[in-house]
Amino acid sequence: MGNTDKFEMIANMYDTPERIHTAKVASDAIREYLVDAKNKSAIDFGCGTGLVGMNLLNDFDSMLFLDTSQNMITQIKQKISDLAIPNADTVCFDFEQDELSDLHADYIFMAQVLLHIPDFEFVLSRLFEVLNEGGHLLIVDYDINEKVVSDIVHNGFDQAELTDIMTKIGYTTIQSKTFYTGSKLFMGQDASMFILDSQK
Repeated sequence: MGNTDKFEMIANMYDTPERIHTAKVASDAIREYLVDAKNKSAIDFGCGTGLVGMNLLNDFDSMLFLDTSQNMITQIKQKISDLAIPNADTVCFDFEQDELSDLHADYIFMAQVLLHIPDFEFVLSRLFEVLNEGGHLLIVDYDINEKVVSDIVHNGFDQAELTDIMTKIGYTTIQSKTFYTGSKLFMGQDASMFILDSQK
């Protein structure tokens, strides 16, 4: 997946106060959209060091932390081990490269992950296959930001355009809103984040 090499290098110093704060903001936003999740399974997709998923562990029956970076997975494995968490597991897997395994979940959430995926439409269609019937995909990412110029990430997303793409794939009951604005949030620029909830 996009930028895996970069994440391999920064895995052991990833948990900065800023990232921990942003992860809390994202997980609080995700929690608002959960319905009867206590007996449901979840995948923290592109989990990094698990900052968002760790905040949501008690909201689900089980949590799978999934990332393309082995070093990130090593970090989250250590956290799971240190805290003796019984309902969490990890897998290093790349939806762009690897054949789809027998992964399935009721909820998949991805926080600031989509912007790193060059062919995000393809990955969203793979995730649709992973979702159980009636399951939810929740996306937290940046609104489109003309001030961000990068050849390694998308400069955010237009919520309406993203909704159209996901509708074509087959997602339904899509709703989204901007929920957070911060200074120097995205590549050194002031930016806003949105959350999008969709269903299979």
